[in-house]
Amino acid sequence: MPQTVVITGAGAGIGRATAREFGRRGADVVLIARGRAGLDAAAKEVESLGGRPLVQVADTSDARQVEAAADAAEQAFGPIDIWVNCAFTSVFAPFDEITAEEYRRVTEVTYLGFVNGTRSALLRMLPRDRGTIVQVGSALGERAIPLQSAYCGAKHAINGFTSSLRTELLHRGSNVRVTIAQMPAVNTPQFSWVRSRLPRHPQPVPPIYQPEVAARGVVHAADHPGRKQYYIGASTLATVWANRLAPALLDRYLARTGFDSQQTDLRPPSGESNLFEPVDRPGGGDHGAHGIFDDSAHSHSFEAALARHPAAVASVLALGAGVAATAKAALSRRVHANAA
Repeated sequence: MPQTVVITGAGAGIGRATAREFGRRGADVVLIARGRAGLDAAAKEVESLGGRPLVQVADTSDARQVEAAADAAEQAFGPIDIWVNCAFTSVFAPFDEITAEEYRRVTEVTYLGFVNGTRSALLRMLPRDRGTIVQVGSALGERAIPLQSAYCGAKHAINGFTSSLRTELLHRGSNVRVTIAQMPAVNTPQFSWVRSRLPRHPQPVPPIYQPEVAARGVVHAADHPGRKQYYIGASTLATVWANRLAPALLDRYLARTGFDSQQTDLRPPSGESNLFEPVDRPGGGDHGAHGIFDDSAHSHSFEAALARHPAAVASVLALGAGVAATAKAALSRRVHANAA
């Protein structure tokens, strides 16, 4: 039987690329987002790749809309096997330039949207004692940066919420699994439609990866949910460890470089933002999975590929250890021979 997979934020970016990955596997893919144009285009891609799509227009900040989408998913395809929370929005600006209304909106979508999706998934998975929830996290949930306080706060909250939930599932001996795929900077359309008060066009902090790298990480996490979290991309791992080893030094570094590194030399976006309304609503266009940074984005991640093949990594490490031991023994024999 094909898997039934629900993906929020499926109209663009990582969610869109993830929908394609599951489509290639012949999954039944339920696509949730606010914008119709992106969802319809995503549905065509899923179908062309061998999957069955179901479009559900919903705002994930509204628990009732999410619950209605979950009902529709099971009515169409049967029990939900995998739920991927990916929807988000953001504001690029110093904290004191973000209004209370804007801050609330980012939190409701980027944090509470994950809470709402997780609740709807658990309502169905817990009675069956099976199912997997994947939270699409971020390196910024471990290490906050300037100009994205609302987004960073929401991503930190997702980590805390998910850790709490995981311990509750362990306590009750549940076979439902929850894991997080922590993302690096990704080339998505959000940098062209995000609400921004920066003097120049926002960009992800390099190195930048293509959405397909992120999507492969999400699918791997869904297939192997026993791990607490996955770090997608070497930059994510480096960020996490730098913050753990030298947080104060990293504070000063980001204070000095974090403003310029999040801006290009281009003019700021001239169109409307997607904070309160989707830009791909009726009359709008499809924006796809990729943003405007294709020329500088990496289509592969060596670190992420290794994470997907731990047995190969173990073999390489064992081989390396064997070679090192052989070399050490040979050197020892030579030293002893020379001494004699």
